[in-house]
Amino acid sequence: MTDAKGFAAFPAQQAGARFATTWWGRSWLKALEDTSLDQGLLRKGRAYAKTGQVGPITVSPGRLAAVTENEYDTVVTVEQLTDAEWDRFLDQIASQAGHLAALLEGEVPQALADAGVPLLPAVGDLEPDCSCPDWGHPCKHAAALCYQASWLLDADPFVLLLLRGRGRRDLIEALQTRDAPVEGVPVEEARALGVPPLPEPPPLEFAFQPLDLEPADGVQVGALAVLAADAADQARELLVHGRLAVLTEYQDRVRLAAAHGLEVGLGAAVQAWRHGGAGGLEALESAWTPPRQELARARAGLVAAWEGEAPQVQEWRNRWTIGALQLRFGRDGRWYPFTEREGEWWPSGPPERDPWAFRPGVP
Repeated sequence: MTDAKGFAAFPAQQAGARFATTWWGRSWLKALEDTSLDQGLLRKGRAYAKTGQVGPITVSPGRLAAVTENEYDTVVTVEQLTDAEWDRFLDQIASQAGHLAALLEGEVPQALADAGVPLLPAVGDLEPDCSCPDWGHPCKHAAALCYQASWLLDADPFVLLLLRGRGRRDLIEALQTRDAPVEGVPVEEARALGVPPLPEPPPLEFAFQPLDLEPADGVQVGALAVLAADAADQARELLVHGRLAVLTEYQDRVRLAAAHGLEVGLGAAVQAWRHGGAGGLEALESAWTPPRQELARARAGLVAAWEGEAPQVQEWRNRWTIGALQLRFGRDGRWYPFTEREGEWWPSGPPERDPWAFRPGVP
């Protein structure tokens, strides 16, 4: 079964921000606007979308969902492709290598929308539903959700496929059983199509030798030795994994301090990095509002783990305080533990996938 996909809430946009810029994103909005019975509600929906009054969006087969202003549950549904329509869509992709390559590069070829398969919605295909008292079709909340969805579609056309009932993985797996030409497919996608992975690189049989430096005017020998050692570590990482993480200047400073014991003024940040890397640092310094279904799953798991007697939890956004322990849910889907030290919460260990992993007695 195709899984749902969650997207963080869009922040308030600057004046003049535009909605869909791709042809398929504009087609999505045209279906919304042609269906609407009240242009005033559409205007309000555009304003809501731009001012950040829509929470995290969940995309699942045939369904868009979000919690909007005043905790209204807002849903927009679309028809999923039938098996016959999906087969015709696969035939169209398999007919030309460029179609698959374009999708994987974030583009929707016009020919795919003209192949007799209802990939893009038409008038009346978007069915809104909202718990607000407004009887509009759509109400301003559902309109705002659709307007924000156009940004998701612009960024990733596979969101459109997921709404129609199939995701990226479904497409790739289905094409494995066909003779679909895949010239121009990125390396990651080629591997997903069944190409054997490259062998592991041979072990690196050398260790970094500290530089033998002499003091000189204007040269901090200790700092230079640390930078040289870090450059060697980065080179090793590049050789083994083929890439380096893209970090901000601050993140890289924390990483460097964590790797080489330079903790002056960065104590909590360094601890966070040692336990969880960039994700741990974000959990230390940023609060955000996770999707409601993620928090509901975590609550249910806590109840089950404590055999029906879950502990008292003080919840605030992504931070749950349980006595002397605070758990923070990261955007990477992991829970980071913190303990109180002199009135402040400090990282206290590596993250876990589930919050109940920190229950006393769990190894």
